[in-house]
Amino acid sequence: MASLIQVRDSLALAGRADARQLSRQLNTPQPLVQAMLEKLVAMQKAEAIDADDSCLSGGCKSCAEGKKCLTVSYRLIPQ
Repeated sequence: MASLIQVRDSLALAGRADARQLSRQLNTPQPLVQAMLEKLVAMQKAEAIDADDSCLSGGCKSCAEGKKCLTVSYRLIPQ
């Protein structure tokens, strides 16, 4: 199980990531990673980035679920 510091460090290395990516990387349940990301946002250490038209996988425009596949990404706030 990952700590809040490990989530922060992984986010710093990635530059931008979502909870699913970090969950896989850290081998930690996605709801726990999501809660940690929200804690980092509340502490003003990270910010949520709304999904835009450019999907990270490149397949969102042809996705059968439409925009349901777009997720919120996070990045650290420079201190």
